[in-house]
Amino acid sequence: MKTATLISAADAPRTAERIRRLRSLAWLLDNSIPLPGGYRIGLDPIIGLVPGLGDAIGALFSAFIINEARSLGAPRSVLLRMIGNVAIETVVGAIPFAGDIFDAAFKANTRNLALLARYQLDPIGSRRSSRFFVAGFSLLLAIVVAFMIAVPVLVIFAMVKLIWQ
Repeated sequence: MKTATLISAADAPRTAERIRRLRSLAWLLDNSIPLPGGYRIGLDPIIGLVPGLGDAIGALFSAFIINEARSLGAPRSVLLRMIGNVAIETVVGAIPFAGDIFDAAFKANTRNLALLARYQLDPIGSRRSSRFFVAGFSLLLAIVVAFMIAVPVLVIFAMVKLIWQ
């Protein structure tokens, strides 16, 4: 089991600067453009308007944030949760227009920075919470996959039964 990475006094300013840059990137992607009514969006949903390529570019920026979190010592469970956020945003964001609205509201990069900050404040608590989330998400994914397999199989069996009658 990987233990929490301790930051030495010499590394603290460098780590703080890296986190500041990550926060700036997340802000740029998720909250940099003010809209009427006090709501904010970022460049990510705007980039996502470009069919196919836009969501892939957004996912690459998000992957950079996840990789930086990894190099800052975030455990696998937190990283998997971050990857889940990006996967949800990328997959749903690929739906034309409705996905871009979801992308503007979901703000995966801001969520991921919050996960990293929570890990840095409470490494053990956030690791437990993320493990629970990953386990629940894995169970839900297994159920969805089983359902996606079971429904077509049942339809095929019903069709075969109708044909042979």
